[in-house]
Amino acid sequence: MAQNTEVVVIGGGYAGVMAANRLTQREDVTVTLINPRPVFVHRIRLHQVVGGSQDVVADYRELLAKGVRLVVDTAARIDAAERSVVLAAGGTVGYDYLIYAVGSGSADPRVPGAAEFAYPIASLEEAQRLWSVLDAAPATAAVTVVGAGALGIETAAELAEAGRTVTLVCGEVLGPYLHPRVRRSIAKRLGKLGVTVLEGPDARVTAVTRDAVRLSGGRELPSGVTVWTAGFSVPDLAVRSGLSTDGLGRLLTDETLTSVDDVRIVAAGDSAAPSDLPLRMSCQAAGPLGAHAADTVLSRIAGEQPASIDVGFFGLCVSLGRRAATVQLASKDDIANRFSIRGRLAVKIKESSYKGLLKHLADEARKPGSHTWPFKDDKRRQLLEAKRAKQPATAERAA
Repeated sequence: MAQNTEVVVIGGGYAGVMAANRLTQREDVTVTLINPRPVFVHRIRLHQVVGGSQDVVADYRELLAKGVRLVVDTAARIDAAERSVVLAAGGTVGYDYLIYAVGSGSADPRVPGAAEFAYPIASLEEAQRLWSVLDAAPATAAVTVVGAGALGIETAAELAEAGRTVTLVCGEVLGPYLHPRVRRSIAKRLGKLGVTVLEGPDARVTAVTRDAVRLSGGRELPSGVTVWTAGFSVPDLAVRSGLSTDGLGRLLTDETLTSVDDVRIVAAGDSAAPSDLPLRMSCQAAGPLGAHAADTVLSRIAGEQPASIDVGFFGLCVSLGRRAATVQLASKDDIANRFSIRGRLAVKIKESSYKGLLKHLADEARKPGSHTWPFKDDKRRQLLEAKRAKQPATAERAA
């Protein structure tokens, strides 16, 4: 009788759940998912928590394949030599293969006072804490949102629509990913909601106090509640486990998503850095990368050579309150173009994306191996080819 292969997935987000479900294609594979929470967090809806929405979690029983064992705990360390995961609550979980899908969280703010007085929003607990603070604050309290990526824009719009006085501090530019034409459209919508948008070299935050935000231009903004959405980081589990990472702490892998240190460790999602050319952190990339990580493990179990990743993006969906949204379209090289979808259709697309992401996971649980992703990234392929072309020349000079 053939022996079962034990596969452990660390992280129960979009990438981890997709990988765990896809692994159940083989009956001789036992899958264990380790996650610190007993529920799935729909991260792209966290900005809605600050407006009072509680509909941002889902039951794992509705998303995970029946054969997947859920362990509610935090991975404290990976012992690659022993092929085991050390759990924070005690004990270990052994594996034959490991999928590293720990995701991302709030970046450590280096601005003086930000860690003490600003509220991040990249996790469920952080968003719930911010909601409690806002609920206790006077309705007239000035709110400052720092960071003008999608999360900052969506949070500012959500709070303004709820009647808050909001200033969005962008640093250099509103929505750096956006095409200028689309950026102007979003700025106009934010203006209609009453959001004050501050951009340019004088709009970088230099300090945060209990009741104010100081800017590089010397201006000081009164701020009863300061929300910090500037940047993301990844957990340091790989670093603490002695595995090779990039400068941000993402696990370094080859193009099959296999760790450069250990053929039995495969990464997916925001915490992966294939060829040191990581994909844009997003739920768009997380699902396909989770599927590919599972395919890599399944190929190795079957004694086959895993395929290289080929994952791209269609653009970016940004909600602007509950009644407006913008879908920024992009070219194959993931560069935003001048085309976008607005109005009721954009709202429907954004709402359908919320449901669609969960549906993709549930569908993979019912029919493992069914998930496909049509978008490819030509720009990344070109960067990879250019990087490989430089490597022989660098090696020759070193010799």
